Amino acid sequence: MGKRRDRQKGAVVRRGSPAGPTGRVGTKTRIEEAGDGAPPARVLIVEDHKLFAEVITPALRQSGVGVLDPVEDGASALDAVAREAPDMVLIDLGLPDMDGLDLGRRILLENSGTRVVAVTALRDPGRIQQALRAGFHGYLDKETPLPQFVRAVRAAMEGEVVVRSSTERRGAEDRSEHERFVDLLREQITPREYDVLALLVEGASTKGMARRLGVSPNTVRTHVQNVLEKLQVRSRLEAVAFAVRYGLIAKSEELQHG
Repeated sequence: MGKRRDRQKGAVVRRGSPAGPTGRVGTKTRIEEAGDGAPPARVLIVEDHKLFAEVITPALRQSGVGVLDPVEDGASALDAVAREAPDMVLIDLGLPDMDGLDLGRRILLENSGTRVVAVTALRDPGRIQQALRAGFHGYLDKETPLPQFVRAVRAAMEGEVVVRSSTERRGAEDRSEHERFVDLLREQITPREYDVLALLVEGASTKGMARRLGVSPNTVRTHVQNVLEKLQVRSRLEAVAFAVRYGLIAKSEELQHG
């Protein structure tokens, strides 16, 4: 099969579907059929890091891809695939209950119409080759910028094999997984939630934040709860520690002190 270099740096794209365990080549996809009024292609995200799933889900939906409710482990993924028959499964290779490669092999073996793409923060070229030899339709790392990530998923749905690995980019080797998600966090937190987080760092009370932001205490509590959920922490103290540790925000100098 032919091979071309994608315009995005580090992306190698091979035309056509691989003849993996299912032996399927050139299967027509739901994206290709969408012009005929068919329902959008559906993706299942298998990812135990809730934040990452929450970031890519709306981006894929905005591009016209249907996204099923994400699952966090291999057992739940197998149940969801059997029940929903998705067109594609995005699999984090570092799942808590089974190896992502083994999960992908099983899905490919048991579901001839489903494409599988590995999504991971691991930097192991050997894993890329293992995934492709197993019949995966792509391998995407979690550092891929969101627009390119979405384009790669759509390309895989259209029959291409896409590879974007952090091993191909410089300067990423020393970054921890949490640090890789900071940029995604910035996209998720609203300006008002940043204001609330900055005030939390300053040690402001709910009433103090309400007074300085010109909103009700109940509104402040809602913003605080949203921040806790997006940071995946359980308390205001943990939110402050997270923000300070990863430089998510600096103390706000623009807020007026009341």
